[in-house]
Amino acid sequence: MTGFKPRDWNSHAPYIAPGYKSTILRGPTKPLVAIKPGLSEGSGPVFARAAIRDLDWDLTQNGCVNGAPIGERIVVHGRVIDGDGRPVPNTVIEVWQANASGRYVHKIDQHNAPLDPNFRGSGRCMSDENGHYVFYTIKPGAYPWGNHFNAWRPNHIHLSLFGPGFATRLVTQMYFPGDPLLDLDPIFLGTPDAEARNRLVAKFSIDKTEEGFALGYQFNIVLRGRFATPMED
Repeated sequence: MTGFKPRDWNSHAPYIAPGYKSTILRGPTKPLVAIKPGLSEGSGPVFARAAIRDLDWDLTQNGCVNGAPIGERIVVHGRVIDGDGRPVPNTVIEVWQANASGRYVHKIDQHNAPLDPNFRGSGRCMSDENGHYVFYTIKPGAYPWGNHFNAWRPNHIHLSLFGPGFATRLVTQMYFPGDPLLDLDPIFLGTPDAEARNRLVAKFSIDKTEEGFALGYQFNIVLRGRFATPMED
């Protein structure tokens, strides 16, 4: 009824990935119950352009208080497409991340790294009629986490999309090419298929790099199907 491509579970991390210790505590221990899809999975939510406020898409400006944020400016662009390669227009992409020193603007984050008063680390943009999107931000820093001894998360940006219906809901992470922490990160490695993991790594784009201002990265997002972008574990 929904017409959505089925998910390829080799492209997504399991609910329980022992290397990522918190999944042992929160992952389901019994087989999931399949529910026959209906209208609710294939419709909504619908967003208007008014859902994007001024500077939502520019994290280098939307948190400025008394100056510019510290760090390496980047511009992230790409396309949102469905399992058949068709563009997904007018879908909201929410982003959040740590600052250049690897710290989030959140009371739970007590990492001994400085907060940036001019960077709030969150924003949103919307795909156009051809599925293209773009946002500006600061390249996030790595940070320690308590999963295991000397554990550090790679540089990454979180992205959340609804797509054309609840069945296309996707929360994922975008990583950066050449990061040595990728081979040590159980969240990244939790996606079982190596080809699918590579779809989580953005590509450097000199064509989108803006001279004297920001390095460009391309990150295409496929919502369902065989070549889907892996979901966040």
